[in-house]
Amino acid sequence: MSDQNFPKPPASGAVRVRAVPADANAPAPTVRLNKRMADLGLCSRREADDWIARGWVRVNGVPAVMGQPVAATARIDVAREAEQQQRQQVTILINKPVGYVSGQAEDGHEPAVALVQPENRWRECNSRMRWGFEQLRGLAPAGRLDIDSIGLLVLTQDGRVARQLIGEDSEMEKEYLVRVSYGHENVNVQAAFPAERLAALCHGLSLDGKLLRPAQVSWQNPEQLRFVLKEGKKRQIRRMCEQVGLFVTGLKRVRIGRVNLGHLPIGQWRYLAPHEQF
Repeated sequence: MSDQNFPKPPASGAVRVRAVPADANAPAPTVRLNKRMADLGLCSRREADDWIARGWVRVNGVPAVMGQPVAATARIDVAREAEQQQRQQVTILINKPVGYVSGQAEDGHEPAVALVQPENRWRECNSRMRWGFEQLRGLAPAGRLDIDSIGLLVLTQDGRVARQLIGEDSEMEKEYLVRVSYGHENVNVQAAFPAERLAALCHGLSLDGKLLRPAQVSWQNPEQLRFVLKEGKKRQIRRMCEQVGLFVTGLKRVRIGRVNLGHLPIGQWRYLAPHEQF
């Protein structure tokens, strides 16, 4: 690749530079370049590998190689082409119906991405983004919502969004409205359900041999609980409820971070707006 794609700083607009000032007295531990780029929020690890393979990344002015170790003090320059590619990536919000799986098709059930078609785009979506079939390429769920649940599901091509929502160090809140019954009680469940069991839902339960992180659980109305979680184990809320004698009759995710489901109709989708951030 020609050097004209990597003008030297301080030329503006051509590269992004991330560097940490060196401490002459400190050791210089290294990590793989793709991890360093992901930690800096430049891209996902997979995306970093693609950029490196295309010759779009330089470390301290030298073309990067796959698997290269870098120090925290290294200057990482990214070519203009990578930024242009990243700007074209889409993040889509969908109100998933019952009967659709979040990821790959399984047991005869369609994946939620099958609903991402022009005819299902919410008419109140005010994004200027134009629909194109290339937007389905690499479009993957950033988090799961089980087949019996409805509500907000995020599908994205952007590894930065996926890392923010489901990365190992993610602190992203997810809010759910959960309709429940208790024994034979389907009406005014709140009055019949012991307060100490509600406290256990907030903290003290374990799944798969591990203590769950603290959760916010409160009554939204006499038959419906509000859960706010910062983790997402498989069928977590249903399994938590089973441990305290509750049976989930309906589950809807209404918020992820600062992004709300709002009035998005079930089975329809919209683009994440430029001003929205999780």
